[in-house]
Amino acid sequence: MSRRIESHFLAGPAGRLEALVEEPEDGAAHSAVLVCHPHPLYGGTMHNKVVFRIARGLRRAGLVVLRFNFRGVGRSQGEYAQIAGEIEDARAALGWLRQRYQGLPFALAGFSFGAQVITRLGCALEGARFLMAVGHPTERGNDYLEDCPVPKIFVQSTHDEFGPRPQLETLYAKLVQPKQLIWVEAADHFFAGGLDELEQAVKSSVEAVAAGEMDKRWA
Repeated sequence: MSRRIESHFLAGPAGRLEALVEEPEDGAAHSAVLVCHPHPLYGGTMHNKVVFRIARGLRRAGLVVLRFNFRGVGRSQGEYAQIAGEIEDARAALGWLRQRYQGLPFALAGFSFGAQVITRLGCALEGARFLMAVGHPTERGNDYLEDCPVPKIFVQSTHDEFGPRPQLETLYAKLVQPKQLIWVEAADHFFAGGLDELEQAVKSSVEAVAAGEMDKRWA
């Protein structure tokens, strides 16, 4: 079956948001997930190669995926707003996704800056099935994560210059359950040499959630 993809403009707090919604190739979706991209001021877009791999891994695991460009990126209106505005963009996009797929549980995923956006938003919401933070930066304040009760999946490169292994492991140890940390052998923050493994890690971890294996595989 061919890839099912639609382009949309969503109503955002600073104007329209350019978006793509993709449904699984095989069978009906069991969940709906919002995916957020890296930093808008450093070339981040919904077409980033890591974001694309995250989205494909999620889709292969049976989720409908919504990617979008933050304000001021691509054909999205507005200007960069110091993460607070981007969190509101994500909130608006998630609202659209939940309205369209009302019968499905929802989740959030993001890469780098996008990981910070979705964890800040998701930890303040009720009902998210999981939060997937890929390439989560460790330099900025992460205190809000420590008591976040939502299931958290961290997927990190073994050589991430913005989230080095010792720092992420220290942060991870402080977090309440349920949580999972997956290391992908790769050369840098952008998973050079490890994109295939990243996609498979995304797919496998979400399949475990869908199969109800959280208690077996999460700690």
